[in-house]
Amino acid sequence: MAYCVVGMMKYARVWIPDPEEVWKSAELLKDYKPGDKVLQLRLEEGKDLEYCLDPKTKELPPLRNPDILVGENDLTALSYLHEPAVLHNLKVRFIDSKLIYTYCGIVLVAINPYEQLPIYGEDIINAYSGQNMGDMDPHIFAVAEEAYKQMARDERNQSIIVSGESGAGKTVSAKYAMRYFATVSGSASEANVEEKVLASNPIMESIGNAKTTRNDNSSRFGKYIEIGFDKRYRIIGANMRTYLLEKSRVVFQAEEERNYHIFYQLCASAALPEFKTLRLGNANYFHYTKQGGSPVIDGVDDAKEMANTRQACTLLGISDSYQMGIFRILAGILHLGNVEFASRDSDSCTVPPKHEPLTIFCDLMGVEYEEMAHWLCHRKLATATETYIKPISKLHAINARDALAKHIYANLFNWIVDHVNKALHATVKQHSFIGVLDIYGFETFEINSFEQFCINYANEKLQQQFNMHVFKLEQEEYMKEQIPWTLIDFYDNQPCINLIEAKMGVLDLLDEECKMPKGSDDSWAQKLYNTHLNKCALFEKPRMSNKAFIIKHFADKVEYQCEGFLEKNKDTVYEEQIKVLKSSKKFKLLPELFQDEEKVLSPTSATPSGRVPLSRMPIKPAKARPGQASKEHKKTVGHQFRNSLHLLMETLNATTPHYVRCIKPNDFKFPFTFDEKRAVQQLRACGVLETIRISAAGFPSRWTYQEFFSRYRVLMKQRDVLGDRKQTCKNVLEKLIQDKDKYQFGKTKIFFRAGQVAYLEKIRADKLRAACIRIQKTIRGWLMRKKYIRMRKAAITIQRHVRGYQARCYAKFLRRTRAAITIQKFQRMYVVRKRYQCMRDATIALQALLRGYMVRNRYQMMLREHKSVVIQKHVRGWLARRRYRRTLRAIVYLQCCYRRMMAKRELKKLKIEARSVERYKKLHIGLENKIMQLQRKIDEQNKEYKSLLEKMNNLEITYSTETEKLRSDVERLRMSEEEAKNATNRVISLQEEIAKLRKELHQTQSEKKSIEEWADKYKHETEQLVSELKEQNSLLKTEKEDLNRRIHDQAREITESMEKKLVEETKQLELDLNDERLRYQNLLNEFSRLEERYDDLKDEMNLMVSIPKPGHKRTDSTHSSNESEYTFSSEITEAEDLPLRMEQEPSEKKAALDMSLFLKLQKRVSELEQEKQSLQDELDRKEEQALRAKAKEEERPPIRGAELEYESLKRQELESENKKLKNELNELQKALTETRAPEVTAPGAPAYRVLLDQLTSVSEELEVRKEEVLILRSQLVSQKEAIQPKEDKHTMTDATILLEDVQKMKDKGEIAQAYIGLKETNRLLESQLQSQKKSHENELESLRGEIQSLKEENNRQQQLLAQNLQLPPEARIEASLQHEITRLTNENLFYEELYADDPKKYQLYRISLYKRMIDLMEQLEKQDKTVRKLKKQLKVFAKKIGELEVGQMENISPGQIIDEPIRPVNIPRKEKDFQGMLEYKKEDEQKLVKNLILELKPRGVAVNLIPGLPAYILFMCVRHADYLNDDQKVRSLLTSTINGIKKVLKKRGDDFETVSFWLSNTCRFLHCLKQYSGEEGFMKHNTPRQNEHCLTNFDLAEYRQVLSDLAIQIYQQLVRVLENILQPMIVSGMLEHETIQGVSGVKPTGLRKRTSSIADEGTYTLDSIIRQLNSFHSVMCQHGMDPELIKQVVKQMFYIIGAVTLNNLLLRKDMCSWSKGMQIRYNVSQLEEWLRDKNLMNSGAKETLEPLIQAAQLLQVKKKTDEDAEAICSMCNALTTAQIVKVLNLYTPVNEFEERVLVSFIRTIQVRLRDRKDSPQLLMDAKHIFPVTFPFNPSSLALETIQIPASLGLGFISRV
Repeated sequence: MAYCVVGMMKYARVWIPDPEEVWKSAELLKDYKPGDKVLQLRLEEGKDLEYCLDPKTKELPPLRNPDILVGENDLTALSYLHEPAVLHNLKVRFIDSKLIYTYCGIVLVAINPYEQLPIYGEDIINAYSGQNMGDMDPHIFAVAEEAYKQMARDERNQSIIVSGESGAGKTVSAKYAMRYFATVSGSASEANVEEKVLASNPIMESIGNAKTTRNDNSSRFGKYIEIGFDKRYRIIGANMRTYLLEKSRVVFQAEEERNYHIFYQLCASAALPEFKTLRLGNANYFHYTKQGGSPVIDGVDDAKEMANTRQACTLLGISDSYQMGIFRILAGILHLGNVEFASRDSDSCTVPPKHEPLTIFCDLMGVEYEEMAHWLCHRKLATATETYIKPISKLHAINARDALAKHIYANLFNWIVDHVNKALHATVKQHSFIGVLDIYGFETFEINSFEQFCINYANEKLQQQFNMHVFKLEQEEYMKEQIPWTLIDFYDNQPCINLIEAKMGVLDLLDEECKMPKGSDDSWAQKLYNTHLNKCALFEKPRMSNKAFIIKHFADKVEYQCEGFLEKNKDTVYEEQIKVLKSSKKFKLLPELFQDEEKVLSPTSATPSGRVPLSRMPIKPAKARPGQASKEHKKTVGHQFRNSLHLLMETLNATTPHYVRCIKPNDFKFPFTFDEKRAVQQLRACGVLETIRISAAGFPSRWTYQEFFSRYRVLMKQRDVLGDRKQTCKNVLEKLIQDKDKYQFGKTKIFFRAGQVAYLEKIRADKLRAACIRIQKTIRGWLMRKKYIRMRKAAITIQRHVRGYQARCYAKFLRRTRAAITIQKFQRMYVVRKRYQCMRDATIALQALLRGYMVRNRYQMMLREHKSVVIQKHVRGWLARRRYRRTLRAIVYLQCCYRRMMAKRELKKLKIEARSVERYKKLHIGLENKIMQLQRKIDEQNKEYKSLLEKMNNLEITYSTETEKLRSDVERLRMSEEEAKNATNRVISLQEEIAKLRKELHQTQSEKKSIEEWADKYKHETEQLVSELKEQNSLLKTEKEDLNRRIHDQAREITESMEKKLVEETKQLELDLNDERLRYQNLLNEFSRLEERYDDLKDEMNLMVSIPKPGHKRTDSTHSSNESEYTFSSEITEAEDLPLRMEQEPSEKKAALDMSLFLKLQKRVSELEQEKQSLQDELDRKEEQALRAKAKEEERPPIRGAELEYESLKRQELESENKKLKNELNELQKALTETRAPEVTAPGAPAYRVLLDQLTSVSEELEVRKEEVLILRSQLVSQKEAIQPKEDKHTMTDATILLEDVQKMKDKGEIAQAYIGLKETNRLLESQLQSQKKSHENELESLRGEIQSLKEENNRQQQLLAQNLQLPPEARIEASLQHEITRLTNENLFYEELYADDPKKYQLYRISLYKRMIDLMEQLEKQDKTVRKLKKQLKVFAKKIGELEVGQMENISPGQIIDEPIRPVNIPRKEKDFQGMLEYKKEDEQKLVKNLILELKPRGVAVNLIPGLPAYILFMCVRHADYLNDDQKVRSLLTSTINGIKKVLKKRGDDFETVSFWLSNTCRFLHCLKQYSGEEGFMKHNTPRQNEHCLTNFDLAEYRQVLSDLAIQIYQQLVRVLENILQPMIVSGMLEHETIQGVSGVKPTGLRKRTSSIADEGTYTLDSIIRQLNSFHSVMCQHGMDPELIKQVVKQMFYIIGAVTLNNLLLRKDMCSWSKGMQIRYNVSQLEEWLRDKNLMNSGAKETLEPLIQAAQLLQVKKKTDEDAEAICSMCNALTTAQIVKVLNLYTPVNEFEERVLVSFIRTIQVRLRDRKDSPQLLMDAKHIFPVTFPFNPSSLALETIQIPASLGLGFISRV
């Protein structure tokens, strides 16, 4: 503890015991001095505490590790190795980082998370496959990989020992280990072994698992599964061994526990029809299932589990009858438990008569009731001479019943295990195995019995083996490093094992007591006390009990209750009961359970649950001694278990063990909840702390010299650094650590005692802190100086500007002062002058006003005087006028009075005169007044009143003539009377009119009023309406504007949404397309893999089967079949091609067809059969029509029928010709309408020439058939005459004559080949011509007549067109249309007349005519094509015949020349220009493939020749075969080419240059087939010369698809080669290597050493990756690979780099730091720079690195606040939520200046990202291959310019 004393300084952190948390962290408040009894501490919550040291031991509390070491992957990397450090490290990893796996030296500690984690997928398996155990984070897969690797490397069997408490996750860990082996073994067909093992889990869990107080599904047995491998290390089988089944649970369960699950599953399924015979019921009915009082488990459906169990039995081959047998036995056990006994006396008992449970048991077992009831209550005692039957007591009977039930169940368990092993048995010999031991951990309960004793005994043995293995590894490590070996004191539990298994040990005494006649638990306990008490320190006796004992195990003290030990150890079963069960004849399964009891059982099968293993290579089975078989069943359970345990230990010792310790973090199954008490208890029990103690006792911390130098370089001075790293480290350590015992120097490593690394880390941290302070001081001083200089410069600048400003302001002030004086001068002058002007103006104004006032006053005075005079004048005038008027009135009054008097007198006279008119006056009384009124009115109205006034004035003046005036007045009165009468009448009428007018006026006024009211109302309403309309208009305007705005917004939104949707749909379609491409290419890859496997198997089969027989003739090695699995359509029909193929290979043996070819041929046959059936139906229909037509023709004259047939044929020909003429006419009209010049119609015009050409071509086309037939016949005849000898004129196929003629030729091979080919072709042509001869002859006659008629028709058409040409364009078109209508009308009239009687027949006839016309046109087109092909072939053969005849002429003697007639010889014209074709002979095809493909060296071709030369050569050969119209040659060449490429890729498929070369050439060949296919889409970029080189006879679209598939396969192979080359470089170059030296330091590592990040020899760096990328790119460019394809390859390479780097980053905690993020970003920038240099930035490669870039940014950004969380969520859009959380959990500070990510921050990130929908997968799929496309890339290279170099060895081909 010296390091503790040194480290007990102020502020040091220590661990102190705590009853709740086990250990608590505290900080020293002052330095510790030796002799202090109390430590002043402060807890983390801020509470001060005085910690008292133990006065006896004075042991100081353990020191806490630096924060930088907390959370390490390996507990041995901790500087201070003790219990609190281990516990805290596990807690931090489990709670904060969510990491459930941690190394502890060679042990993997697995904590059950009680939650499904995404860390067991196939991507994780692939990531761990092939990796070293220390290179990745701890995982069960790393342990499995280490075991698998050591098995393959060391040729030694392995074992994985999984132990832990019930519920700690042992079974799950074992399952994942087996899944790993099944995945990485590479055996796809045998991978179902793991599935079978997993399928056995439901069975084994149902019969071997039960509910306990700690676990609802506790395994009550141990198992050891051996997974067998063959020599290629592929899984071939498995074997399971079981240990110590807890049989006592069958008959007894503690409180809150259950029996085995299978019993409750049976009870839950009792209602099923097939279970009716079992007579089961509720679980509470049976004694064996109700004792625990907890028959139901929450969340578990026993009926559903029963269905799963039955399904698993079926999968493992257990038939339904056997399953029902198993269920009968289990049901019988339940009924047996309900059997009761009645006591007769103290020593005997009986079963009640007709006891129902026993009756059911006997019925189910098929045994006799009386016999079973008898032997349940009696037993047989055998002596040397006699046999006795003795009754037993009730207690003994109950024990015997329970023992029988346990025995039956144990045997059934063994039988099921045996059948499971049979299902997993390997059929191939096992080479090696990996064993997975899933066994119970150390157990201690309140009541511990025999089962816990055996379990703890087994754990003692396993712990001893573990300790010895750890000790051995430590010793090997020390010896390897040549460290002085000192014996390490470690806990040896051999005394405890001796106490249990040695002579006179617990088991021996137990067996001895079992052999005693009246042995009991009490007597056995007394023997234990007497033997071991006070003699063995590990054995104790409880104070308060005499029936128990205590054993000090390595984990803890355990008190065992002696009660039941003897009974469980004896496991007594009476033989008579077993014999009764064996005697069952109705139940065949029951005797099978006991048939092996008489044989020698292995220790495992003799145990309650064991069996004989199928194979154990290094372990020999125990041999049976003579006479042992009859007594074997009497062995005790303890003895059997001890033997099985010894066998297990022998197996484990013969293998290399790997340890997995499962920890149960809490008893409540809460996810990620850590109970420190329970964890410490299990850590102590499983040996983890013992491992730590052993490591801590020696030198636990180990560094390589390079790692130590890299980490602690900061502690060295420059002069300390030497060239020798080892010497440098030694010199530094001697200075840093004075005590040399604290470290040792090995060969490659430095070994440190516990605590020294923490001390070095403290020194390093202090040095870095001091350096940081100095750097901060310097930087802050530099910043302040820089700030001061900047401020001084700024101050000087400001002063300069301020002083300048002040000077300018002063100058401005002076100028302003001078200006102000001048302004003042002028201002004052202006003011004085203005004041003077103002005074002057005011004076003048006053004068003017005064003078004006005086003048106005005088004027007013004068005006008043004048007015006064005027007033006086008027007043005086008025007075005079008033006096005059008064006088005048007086005079008038006097006159009136006088005149009145005179009037009265006159009146009297008038009255006398008026008496005569009295009557009239009476009648008209009152009219006078009216008359006067009327007169007054009339006077007022008329001018007469004025005259009367004038007369009265005249009467006054002329008084003297008054009489005469009166007389005139009388007469006037008379006239007035008349006028009065008239006036009266007129007045009445006027009154009426007035009344009427008044009425009308009133009416008008009322109407006016109403109109005004209506007008007002209307006006008001109108105004209101107008206002409302205005409001509505304004509202409508606003609504319109809103609607327009909404429509605009909606349109914009819809447009945006549609655009977005379109983009999304486009992306989705692209993704779907890529997915489909990916699926297709994956299927293609799988097909190629299966094809290769098929070829390999075929080769192996040929090697095994094809043994050469005597006399067997070997065929030529260069020969290959022309058949291929790919077919393409040919112009020659199958019927034509069949005789040719039969004659070509008459004597060859038919080759074995490939299955794919057979299926395609079968499909083709079915299609031909369908076509044949359709043709047969058409023929039948035609025959019926012919019969109907014949019946009608019999009614008509026969001549008419022949004429009709002739006319129908003629009409069909005419219609086809009419269609041609229509098309030509349309072209002519189009040509004429486009040019309207008058010279168009001239005889020499182009249009006129076009017309003549078309008209002449019509006549020429009509004679083609006749000429072609004549040419064919003549050429055939000439060929026959040229080849056939004179003496033989009967046949052309005589082989002997043919050979004699051939021998006379010079070029024998070529002429023979030409002759044989010509012969076969002539046969084909003969058969074709014979079949077509009759049809041609018949057609010739009809064509002759048709030619004449068509000539006439053409002449007529010519005349018509000539006439039309003279017309204007509009009339021309109209006339031509009119002519067409007339012609078609005439034709229709003709047909209507022909079928005028029956319109339906006419319609049917027209339909059939159209169909027949179409069929005939198609047939004619086919015949034309056939004739053209034959014509070309005949030309070629004529050329060859000419050459053949020339050769014959050279070989013939002169006499023969004279005798023979001279025949014409075809002399071929020598072409000056090459046609871009290559000619080769048929037999040279294999040589071509061999030289051009199989033996071609890519490097020489790529460097010296043009890119893609082999592709051009092959295509030119294909062109020549197409030119010859030789489909067999095309098919053979393409098939041989494809097979050759496949063969060379299979042979050299791991060579990048080869794969790249043939990928480039395959793509170029594919592009050539497209470019010269004749399709318009591929001919856009061709030159006219290239268009002439297009294929003319064959459509190779199907072969293009085949080549495309081949290119995809080559591309995928190229990607695999790239991946294999880059894979070892990526992790080292991108992650481990320090590109920027000194940024990151190496942290202390544990026993599992990681790969060093220092660039040693052989270590890959980023430069290695870039050099490799340059190499790849240059090779692809040299091979002429398409640029788009290069981009796809580069994109795939960068994806592999990014995916592998990110996956390793996610699985390596030591790589998740700030400095590593900087390294990754720098490396990525270098890769981007490489892309820019190669102009590949638009290839999409950079986007594939986006997840890696974001992960590196995530390592570097701040991770504290909510704003940081928001920034992270928006930044990391290419990472999944699982990846972001994983990086944050793994983030580890490399230096003390970095801070860990808080758990709350990670929770914030998870909350923000919970709505993100992304894949839950953690790792990227590094095996993913992007779908490849081959964009069409035409070549500008002219085929005729290509030269074939002699280096290729292709001298046998010639340019054409």
